[in-house]
Amino acid sequence: MNLTNAIAVGLKEIWAHKLRSVLTMMGIILGVASLVGMSAITKGMENGMKEAMIAMGGLDKVVMDERDVPPHQQHRAEEAPGRTIQDVYALKQSAPLVRMISPEMRTRNMIVTRANKSVTPSELVGVWPVVLDMNFHKIGHGRFFNDLDDEQAKAVVVIGTGIRDELFGNPDVIGREIIPVGETINLNGQPFTVVGMFEHYESESEKKSRELKASGDFQQKTQTVNRARGWGGRGRSAGGWAFSRKNYTAYIPLNTMWIRFRSAAGSNSVPDARLSDIDIKVTSLDKLEPALQQARNVMLMTHRGIEDFEFQTQENNVENINTAIRNARVSGGIIAAISLLVGGIGIMNIMLASITERVREIGLRKAVGATTAAVFIQILVESVVLGIVGGVAGLVVSYGFVELLARLSPTGNSPVITVNAMLLAFAFSACVGLLAGLIPAFKASQLDPIQALRYE
Repeated sequence: MNLTNAIAVGLKEIWAHKLRSVLTMMGIILGVASLVGMSAITKGMENGMKEAMIAMGGLDKVVMDERDVPPHQQHRAEEAPGRTIQDVYALKQSAPLVRMISPEMRTRNMIVTRANKSVTPSELVGVWPVVLDMNFHKIGHGRFFNDLDDEQAKAVVVIGTGIRDELFGNPDVIGREIIPVGETINLNGQPFTVVGMFEHYESESEKKSRELKASGDFQQKTQTVNRARGWGGRGRSAGGWAFSRKNYTAYIPLNTMWIRFRSAAGSNSVPDARLSDIDIKVTSLDKLEPALQQARNVMLMTHRGIEDFEFQTQENNVENINTAIRNARVSGGIIAAISLLVGGIGIMNIMLASITERVREIGLRKAVGATTAAVFIQILVESVVLGIVGGVAGLVVSYGFVELLARLSPTGNSPVITVNAMLLAFAFSACVGLLAGLIPAFKASQLDPIQALRYE
């Protein structure tokens, strides 16, 4: 029997016992669907995390964090100056591989109010205008404050759409967009004029949910999500926090923050001139290490040799993302592999039962000249055909499964099916069919034709 005939016989066996074949392949179908679905979910998570990382400044952004003085410098801990504006000017002058520097100054427990409404922003920071390019902000209405505003410490503020929604009304609720440029809001009780508002930031998955809402399908799908999750709140994608954070951002001039909120905010009313953050961008990712070495040398000079700072690069975030995704894929792959293993056991079981039903048939074939190898290959091919058909059905089911996940989580990270995941799942299903058929094929090929023909 050639391979084509063996495959044809395998397909006829599946068709002749439809229900039994479907139940047999169910483990393979679910295993393939779960493997593809797991891969789609993790790919969506990866896309969301990387999308958020880019939204927060890109790969070339480096954050200069404060850290404890090293043990060998503990005797000079009280001399540690922290990050100051002198560091910024020194970096601008003496670190040519640093192309952008953005100082930030914030204070705790800042509340934004208007009339009887209030909101706690995710970031209320005193900054320089360069922060627009540093954090990829875009002005939607009005303007950003300039160097003159900072020099004169003007009481001006630029807010995100989330703060606008809380204080002036959400356009989705009131039916029209409110542009608060020129309005007055209070920052910790002090009046500030809104001179600009950022664009509304959203991830691709959040954009999809907004489009669903506009099409009228969102409410029904959201109700399904709420019932599934047992609560009435919106889901948040793995990277959605970054866009929400940007929407709830309020920026004021750096000098304004210093004079109005920090000049007497230290202990015992001592002015606190330290910066909360210094963000830098390097000229090129290829020159990241020498750029950081330049910055480190400058900081050691301004800090008189005290190393009370450290650099946090986006490479660390990329590594953390890759580690999280790799762990998710491994754990999900193990679960999917168990499903495929169960499916393989089902195929082996049904093939053994099939051989028992076809003992006389196998004996007759061997009696008329079928070789041991031919019988072995026939049974093995039938098992592989079950695995392949189950794999194809699993790929079809996986599309519906992933679509269901997307509908149940309209504001989460949209699952993304990849060709590699489909090929891997299909290859696994074929291999499972092959391995599951080895024992039944060997058993069938070893049947004695005389005893097989006498089998009742």
